Amino acid sequence: MKNLNDFFFNVYPYICLAFFLMGSLARFDRDQYTWKSDSSQMLRARQLRWGSNLFHIGILFLLFGHTVGLLTPHWVYEPFISPPTKQLLAIVSGGIAGTMCFIGLTMLLHRRLTDPRIRLTSHRTDLAILIILWVQLVLGLITLPLSYAHRVDAHAMLILSGYLQGVATFRPDANLLTAIDWPFKVHMVLGMTIFLLLPFSRLVHVWSGLASIAYVFRPYQIVRSRRLNVPAGQNVPGQAS
Repeated sequence: MKNLNDFFFNVYPYICLAFFLMGSLARFDRDQYTWKSDSSQMLRARQLRWGSNLFHIGILFLLFGHTVGLLTPHWVYEPFISPPTKQLLAIVSGGIAGTMCFIGLTMLLHRRLTDPRIRLTSHRTDLAILIILWVQLVLGLITLPLSYAHRVDAHAMLILSGYLQGVATFRPDANLLTAIDWPFKVHMVLGMTIFLLLPFSRLVHVWSGLASIAYVFRPYQIVRSRRLNVPAGQNVPGQAS
């Protein structure tokens, strides 16, 4: 049991990270035309719109909250908020976002599983990754009552943040997790597995979402005419304005 614990929490995170980075790079290099989320928006458009919006809003909030909340050192937020208050805030906000995400993903799953036309446009990996995400959300929601039970001393949050900060600094300590309930551990292992599978599924398009942030801050494109040395923005005689 200890060997499994050491593998999953000392070694497995870096295996998943390597697959996530190198797999994404290899797919972009070899299969750029598959770097997308296949569209089926013409079918059950209303259900897709509600499900997709709820899912994406919820999942983005959860990713941001997990990253900032767990990877921020304790001394950074200690002058402003106590650990118990921070954990309670995480439970409330995470519960709202998790419920939104769960409802949206359930709608998307129902849409793909019950409509024969959409089933025909769905790859097996599409369904598999949606089911894995659904199970992951269920596990995350299960951890909320357990976190609430430890809200007085922020026991769970401090242990998990300490462990994940150790992983980020290449000093993982699986022994920190011995006092953590099993839903937290399964939730973490499944979360790592999602990163491992991401380059081989439709989820790879999240990279394009991140790239779109850089697109917003791109420099303006300067267009200069090659005719009559006309400055950019000025009409050329004989051309429509």
